[in-house]
Amino acid sequence: SDKEAMVHRAVAIEHGEECHLCGMIITNFPGPKGEAYSSTTDNVEKFCSTRDLFSFILQLENKRQIREVYVHDMSKTDWDKPSDEKFIDAREAWFVLDSSKKGAMGKTLGSFSVKADAEVFIQEFGGKLYRFDEITIDIL
Repeated sequence: SDKEAMVHRAVAIEHGEECHLCGMIITNFPGPKGEAYSSTTDNVEKFCSTRDLFSFILQLENKRQIREVYVHDMSKTDWDKPSDEKFIDAREAWFVLDSSKKGAMGKTLGSFSVKADAEVFIQEFGGKLYRFDEITIDIL
């Protein structure tokens, strides 16, 4: 498929910034976070968890407008305090759903650049492996 040029980059999540979906303070919680750019505005929406990110971008009215999506790379950063230097393109990532590791709202998705890392994570914490396009509102 023809990849749209990435016009934006992931940006740092500032202290005190709130999740676009639930309003909680993003940096107060463990686990990978997410960012999404809409093609209609140039704003970046930031999320306290990968689960909230998907809950937002999979809504019908948002689906067509999302241009870029970034998630923390758990292959390269710490679950409890993920580094904003380690964002990756969510469409390229491997996701683990239903593991025992918690994010801001409880259940969340581990996001990895390397499939083998996701598989090791599953051995340790359980869960199932998905690609970006396989994730639907129903399985969240």
